[in-house]
Amino acid sequence: MLYIAGPMTGHHEFNYPAFRVAADALTRAGYTVAHTATGTAPKPADAYPHTYYLRHALAMLLECDSVALLPGWEASRGARVEVDVAHALGMTCLPVDVWIRQAYLSE
Repeated sequence: MLYIAGPMTGHHEFNYPAFRVAADALTRAGYTVAHTATGTAPKPADAYPHTYYLRHALAMLLECDSVALLPGWEASRGARVEVDVAHALGMTCLPVDVWIRQAYLSE
């Protein structure tokens, strides 16, 4: 299963639209995906502390085998932690478009 990691804080709707587009494309390419941008993006007044979201994200990441990276992940504190954990666990981390290209090349 592929975990989608990317920037959220400071993005419109916490970047949920980008996560959903990536999830749809990866699913169409044959992957099973997991990501934290499900449901409705929280409003800033409803938002929990960053650590709440990071704990949820890391628990989801641990159930996956590899990571698909959204553009801009390098500038995201949370995504960098997710990638560090993934690398420590021996997971492959590649951009979303690379995963998609690989899927279609292997057909």
